Amino acid sequence: MSAVPVIVVFDVGKTNKKIFLFDEDYKIVFERSARFIEMYDEDGDPCENLESLRLSIFDSLREISRRKEFEIKAVNFSGYGASFVYIDEYGKPLAPLYNYLKAYPQELIKSFYACYGNPETISASTASPMLGSLNSGMQLYRIKKEKPALYQQIKYALHLPQYLSYLVSGVEYSDLTSIGCHTGLWDFKENAYHEWVKKEGLDQKLAPIVDADHVFPSEFPGNQYKVGIGLHDSSAALIPYLTNFHEPFILISTGTWCITMNPFNNSPLTLAELKNDCLSYMQYKGKPVKASRIFAGYEHEQQIKRIATHFKQNIGRYRHMKYDAKLTAELLERMKQNNELNPPLHKESAFAARDLSAFLSDKEAYHQFILDIALQQRTSSGMVIADEQVKRIFVDGGFSKNTIYMNMLALLFPELEVFAASMAQATAIGAALAIHQCWNRKPVPNDMIELKYYATHTNKEI
Repeated sequence: MSAVPVIVVFDVGKTNKKIFLFDEDYKIVFERSARFIEMYDEDGDPCENLESLRLSIFDSLREISRRKEFEIKAVNFSGYGASFVYIDEYGKPLAPLYNYLKAYPQELIKSFYACYGNPETISASTASPMLGSLNSGMQLYRIKKEKPALYQQIKYALHLPQYLSYLVSGVEYSDLTSIGCHTGLWDFKENAYHEWVKKEGLDQKLAPIVDADHVFPSEFPGNQYKVGIGLHDSSAALIPYLTNFHEPFILISTGTWCITMNPFNNSPLTLAELKNDCLSYMQYKGKPVKASRIFAGYEHEQQIKRIATHFKQNIGRYRHMKYDAKLTAELLERMKQNNELNPPLHKESAFAARDLSAFLSDKEAYHQFILDIALQQRTSSGMVIADEQVKRIFVDGGFSKNTIYMNMLALLFPELEVFAASMAQATAIGAALAIHQCWNRKPVPNDMIELKYYATHTNKEI
């Protein structure tokens, strides 16, 4: 029996680190998941365990190479953004991979804008809301100002996916999907590094840029497979949809954050959009993708605990709760009477301030909560739709499996077709598709994504 040609994809999330092997039909033929114990940086803040991650990649590749049933044709990577690995001339990390949630010194922010001008102007041109350490460019700026000796030793600051690629290929390059992800580095209008980056000389610490479909030979002795440059995870997750659907759509990718991406809207970000947490990603072909986001997945985790505790129920009950259309209609009517159907965007939905004793049951409370989340989603997604050509909404991730959420979303977008999209590991498949031509002899399959349509049952605007 001949060996199955495969691509190996390392999908490195903040919590879970996964490895997948896909055959030429993009079916998963092997997978494994791991979690590493976090380390702490010099300030005592938690950070990624880089050494465990490095060893895990080498060990996994050695193990797969020894398995006779697979023939590795290529390797690629997807990883979370806003995270730099600072390497010296020998490729050795010089500092921890600082957590993007690490507090950023306010004085340094003030001095930065005192030097480079209006924060809103810089945010608009870089398509990056002011997010402190979540702007990876500001992480590098901080090192230059606070740790000049360390800064001098840095040959390159590589975003995490490109560092992982470097481990296997031995070459240092940058990728636009990582640079274009709320880093504060890239001027979307000029299609180049922003002027402040050049004035600070930070561009000299950033490796040359190559296209996301570029591949390099493996540095592992005796291996013939190709190595991709790696992609930012949100951009990678969009690739299967761009490959399979050509009519304008939006994708709501749901997880801890619910991110709405419109790859057909590349209009410049307005100040109002920036203030409401809109940003632009860069898709793998180098085009901007306007996006908005809410922290709904995180809020869902917190609020179902509150509901379950109050009503003395098991938290797992809400995973499979059925949608009640009659109850939803009653809640909508109540909210209409109270003028609550167009809530402003806040960090949390209106439910956070609701008194649970006002609800007769946990079913009523949970429906109200999901309705509050869906109304936030309508406002957030509406900011990036802004194009009458868009006719479809695809929802993937955790909320796509929540029938209450999906039915309410269809109700709130009666003019659009709403689909729950199901595919195994969109981010990892996106990383595989980005370099399809270098490893796969077959055409891209057109049945990778399963769709479930949610009808609105009403033509009324809510």
